[in-house]
Amino acid sequence: MTKQRSLLGAGRPRAAPLEERLEALRAADWNFRAAKTQKGVHRIHPYPAKFIPHIPRRLIELLHPGDGSAVLDPFCGSGTALVEAQALGYPAIGIDLNPLAALIARVKTHPPGVSLLPSVAGVVARARRTVDKVPPIPRLDHWFEPAVQEALSALVGAIEVVPDARVREALQVALSSIIVRVSNQESDTRYAAIQKPALGKESVLDAFRRAAEDLERAFIEQYGSSRPGDLRDVQVLARDTLHVKPGELKGPVGMAVTSPPYPNAYEYWLYHKYRMYWLGMDPITVREQEIGARPHFFKKNAHTAEDFGRQMSTVFALISRVLVPGGLACFVVGRSIIRGREVDNGALLAQAASKHGFRALADVVRAIPGTRKAFNPVHGTITRETIVVFGR
Repeated sequence: MTKQRSLLGAGRPRAAPLEERLEALRAADWNFRAAKTQKGVHRIHPYPAKFIPHIPRRLIELLHPGDGSAVLDPFCGSGTALVEAQALGYPAIGIDLNPLAALIARVKTHPPGVSLLPSVAGVVARARRTVDKVPPIPRLDHWFEPAVQEALSALVGAIEVVPDARVREALQVALSSIIVRVSNQESDTRYAAIQKPALGKESVLDAFRRAAEDLERAFIEQYGSSRPGDLRDVQVLARDTLHVKPGELKGPVGMAVTSPPYPNAYEYWLYHKYRMYWLGMDPITVREQEIGARPHFFKKNAHTAEDFGRQMSTVFALISRVLVPGGLACFVVGRSIIRGREVDNGALLAQAASKHGFRALADVVRAIPGTRKAFNPVHGTITRETIVVFGR
C-alpha cells in the first residue's frame, strides 16, 4: 500500500505530519468520475448543488485531528458532510438558514428507532378517508391541480398527528421529496408550470407511500435494521450562520468542511419554495436572508462581491472561536458572475480568512459534472470548483 492510500484510508490521521497530509490531498484525484453518489441516506431528497459525499469524506479522513472533536459545516444544506462525519465516527454540527434543509439533515443523521412502515400505512389510510382544508398558499391553483391539493393537504394533516417526533419528521421529508413531482412545475431545476398528465388523489398517496418506503430502505442501508442508539452526536441548527454564537455549538470543533452559497448563483429558497409552503415554513424569509440569492443582486442597493467577502469574514470569525488548536477549515467554492463580471470567490475567501489569522495552506481544482443544474442559466456552465484548506 502506498503512503497516499494509507493516509486516505486512515481513521485517525493525526500521527502524520500536516504537510504530509496536505501533500496527499494535492496528489489525490478529486473528480470522482465513476463515484456512486446516491447511496444510503444521500438519495432521500433532491437538493441543488450539493456536495458529492466523497469530498467531505476524503477531507475528514485526511485532515481531522483524530480526537473526539466535531466536524462543522456552517452551510450544511441537506447534511452530506454531517452524514460522512457520522459514518467515520465523529460528532458533527450543521447550520443552515433554510428550515427544510435543516429538517432533511436532521432526518438523515437521526434515524427513527422504529420502522416507518406501520406509520406510513396509518398516514395513507387516514389521508384517504379525510379531506383537510387546503392551506392559503400563493398561486396554489397555478402550480397544483385540485386533486393534488386535496391529497397533499390530507397527507400534511395525517403526518402532523404521528406521535413519534423522529418518525413524523422522516415522513415530512418523504412528503417533501414528491411535491415538485406531483406539481405542475416542469422539474426540480426548471421553475416553469407545464401541462402534465392529471393525477388523482390516490396517485399522490401512492407516490408518498413509495417515497417513505424508499426512505426506510435508505435508513437500513445506512444504519442497519437495528437503528443503533450509539451513533455519534449530530447537532443541526436551523439558523442564519451569520448570527450564530460560539456558545450555541456543542463541543470543540476539529475541522470545518463546507461549500458556501456563491453570490448570484443557486437559489435554494426558490428550489424549495412550495415544499416549504406545504410544510408550514416561510420561504420568503429564507429568500430575504439567503446568502447569494439572485434577487439580492438585482434590486436597489444591490449586493456586491464585497458583501460576500464580509459575510465570509463573519463565518471565519465563528470558526476561529470554536476551532481546536491546529484545526483546519476546508471550503469548496466555484466562480460567480455578477452583472457580467466573473468573480473570484476563492480570493474573497482568502481575504476574509486573513482577517481572522487564517491563511490558505493548500488548494486543488476539481471538475464539476456537466449534469449539475441551476435556476440561473449562467451558472449551468460552471465546470470547475476549488477546494481550499485554511489554517492558522
